[in-house]
Amino acid sequence: MNPQRRRQYPTKQESPAAKRPKINRASSMQAIVIFMGLILVARLFYLQVVQHDHYTQLANAEHQKKFTIPASRGAVYFRDGDEIVPAVLNATVYTLYADPTAVKHIEDATNRIAAILKVDSGKVKKLLQTEDTEYVVVQKRLNKAQVDELFKNKEKLQGINVIPVPQRVYPEGQLSAQALGFVNDEGVGQYGIESALNTRLSGTPGVLKATTDVSGVPLSLDDATNIAKKPQNGDNVVLTIDRNIQARVEEALQNGLKRSSATKGSVIVMDPATGAVKAMANFPSFDPAKYYEVQDDAFQKFQNRVVSDQYEAGSDIKVLTMASGINEGVVNKDSTFENTGSVQVDDAKIKNVEQSVNGTRTMTDVLKYSLNTGVVHVLSQLGGGSINKQAREKLYGYFTDRYGFGEATGIEQAGEGTGSIYGPTTEQGNNVRYSNMSFGQGMGVTMVQTAAAFSSVINGGNYYKPHLVEGVMDDTGAVLSSAPKPVRSGVVTPQTSAQIIEMTRTALKESSAVAGYMRPGYNVGGKTGTSQIIDAATGKYTDANTIGSYLGFGGDELPRYVIMVRVDDSKLAGYSGSAAAAPIFGEISNWLIDYYNIKPM
Repeated sequence: MNPQRRRQYPTKQESPAAKRPKINRASSMQAIVIFMGLILVARLFYLQVVQHDHYTQLANAEHQKKFTIPASRGAVYFRDGDEIVPAVLNATVYTLYADPTAVKHIEDATNRIAAILKVDSGKVKKLLQTEDTEYVVVQKRLNKAQVDELFKNKEKLQGINVIPVPQRVYPEGQLSAQALGFVNDEGVGQYGIESALNTRLSGTPGVLKATTDVSGVPLSLDDATNIAKKPQNGDNVVLTIDRNIQARVEEALQNGLKRSSATKGSVIVMDPATGAVKAMANFPSFDPAKYYEVQDDAFQKFQNRVVSDQYEAGSDIKVLTMASGINEGVVNKDSTFENTGSVQVDDAKIKNVEQSVNGTRTMTDVLKYSLNTGVVHVLSQLGGGSINKQAREKLYGYFTDRYGFGEATGIEQAGEGTGSIYGPTTEQGNNVRYSNMSFGQGMGVTMVQTAAAFSSVINGGNYYKPHLVEGVMDDTGAVLSSAPKPVRSGVVTPQTSAQIIEMTRTALKESSAVAGYMRPGYNVGGKTGTSQIIDAATGKYTDANTIGSYLGFGGDELPRYVIMVRVDDSKLAGYSGSAAAAPIFGEISNWLIDYYNIKPM
């Protein structure tokens, strides 16, 4: 055998494991523990120091809740002469609700609720058995006495409870209902002052962020961690309406409508020296505290037709057309024209209702006998002797820029109408249209617009914004207000104003159809109006249905009040302005003479 190929055998050596250094297991575990401790410390440092604010906020959030603090809705007050009396206050009523899943004694609960609240037991039982809900309203507007009586036996009313709900109270009932409006179940003002001033009356809710217990109940309202924003209660508003005048006006209106078998009517009483509304009445009416009971014709009963309803005012407007002509110097109270009973304007023949006074007539006669031809004559004089573009532009300028027709007055009422008037260069604003407009047909106005315009004509020429808010009552009971300032001065000159006062006073005094309703010997003047309504079927004016009105003033050296009366669809014979509206004006005017202690001339 080749020695070099001899088989080699390994010698004895240590195993590979034996060659590795020996490790102390105890030391290893210690190192691991130390390492983990360092990680924990680092984490705690991160959480407690670096992220301190973040986790503090999260922790607080778990125990801090945000609460809304409701603001108290402002009260509303009437004038009562020199005193102030409440018109709208706040009260608390209760809503009865149930969790049908928790009601244990349905029969007993039903019978108790039905008996005390005097409601239908079948409806109550059906509500208590409502499926798939944990909340159902059983009855609204419970008073405190009803709640106390109902829950004398709580054991039978398991699953049933009440929540307090704020509610408006109207101490005077229906008095001035449309001007006031009401507040719905959601706490939002509807119609009238309640809607127009809803933001001011509502105020601003407060906010409370408070630390709470596990049940969400604030631990302490004085806790330094609380963040509070106090609620701002609504304004306590004092109105210009005098409750004494308002009550007398509503009585006179209702009596007058009953005499004439009319369907509805409205009245406004205004101080011509300030624009302050002393009364604003509509009939039919409603109780604002029970608005939800109104079923038939609700919209007509809720809306304040004095400010919202656009209509053709008729002959009341003749006073304003006459004032325009006098102010422009083209006529005066003694100017004359030849009255033939009718006048041709382009393709239209305009007639007078009164046909027995033809011949030479003065401008005072025009108002006295309500001659359409007379105010058409005034319109022609504005055009230099003919009805033309110049005449139309002159009348339009007075009606819009001075008297305020065609735009809202800005009175504190929801839903105010603007009226409508065609421009002098439009297709509709032609000579015939403007001839009709001179005596109040072919244009749309509201009562408040007309009363404000008339006031500016008889007060020396100052236009005041009609308003219902005198001011705000502060915490001491003082009324914070400022004296009204005219929106426009120089509407007409004082000389024009004096002539219009004399002419309307003469027109009243010498009118056999009207004078008998007025107390003689006093500075009272006015003008009737009877406007036709367009028949929907024919598209033409008809005498079958008319609107009667009376617009006038009363006072001593200066006018103290303006009254405008509107009566719809009178059933009396004759012209509704003199037959239906004038007696209401007379009744109110005679009463105001005594109330204001006005002396005879």
